[in-house]
Amino acid sequence: MSEAVKTSRAAAWLMAARPATLTVALVPVAVGTACAHLMGGMHLGAALAAVLGAAAIQIGTNFANDVFDYEKGADTEDRLGPTRAVQAGLISPRSMRRGMWLAFALAVVAGLYLVSLAGWPIVVVGLASIVSGIAYTGGPYPLGYNGLGDVFVLVFFGFVAVLGTIYVQAGVLSELGWWCSVPVGALATAILVVNNVRDHETDVLVGKRTVVVRFGRRFGLFEYATMILLSAAVPLALWWRELAGVWVLLPLVTMPWGGSLTRKIVIERGPALNPVLVQTAKLALVYGLLLALGLVLGADGI
Repeated sequence: MSEAVKTSRAAAWLMAARPATLTVALVPVAVGTACAHLMGGMHLGAALAAVLGAAAIQIGTNFANDVFDYEKGADTEDRLGPTRAVQAGLISPRSMRRGMWLAFALAVVAGLYLVSLAGWPIVVVGLASIVSGIAYTGGPYPLGYNGLGDVFVLVFFGFVAVLGTIYVQAGVLSELGWWCSVPVGALATAILVVNNVRDHETDVLVGKRTVVVRFGRRFGLFEYATMILLSAAVPLALWWRELAGVWVLLPLVTMPWGGSLTRKIVIERGPALNPVLVQTAKLALVYGLLLALGLVLGADGI
């Protein structure tokens, strides 16, 4: 096999992993670890294992989405979003399924270490995350095809990921963790909303009944704006309730960025929304890191 072919195949797998949106795996672990630090229970090894497990589950979910959307006819040559590896013929459906199971196997390996630290609740969380990752576009009742994708993202990339990260490090949950899960999950959901607003016309044709398909494009725009506003409201609530110091307001510097993206999703259509999706993922990353930093600075009395 030539070097060019090897490079092309490696690039195809990287594209299928969707690196631009992997921030939704990193952010909840960063925020959850900062919460654990504030609670006096930070554990670096657990944090690293949580990052590996979360990234592996997301990549596995992306691989599942790639192959199942192709098999259901949702990904065709007319798709408006970035190229999908199986649909483009870069990776066979069989190989993509193997990649999916390998990614989930890596998540299990990371999970075994976390189970040794935190016990059986992590088994339940891990299995539920993997099953949901497959069920997002696969199985007899795919979540993404029945208007439940937004709930899946909010719950698993917000509450489950943040609270799970706190639990494996501190051994308990807290009000702080519940509050911090909200903006993390909201911004992850905002990424999905851009995808659904962009694809709503083609989704109708293949029977993919996302929230935007069910309730219309205007609802999707409202949902996106709501997610941005939630991310602004939570730091204010944390400060007002004295759950964190004034540094927790640091993420509010991203709000003009969020406002600009909200205007763009209203104005732009079709492929022009692809940069908005990427920028929303970057916003989620910057916001999450600033929230984590604000929690740590407040905990250290700076």
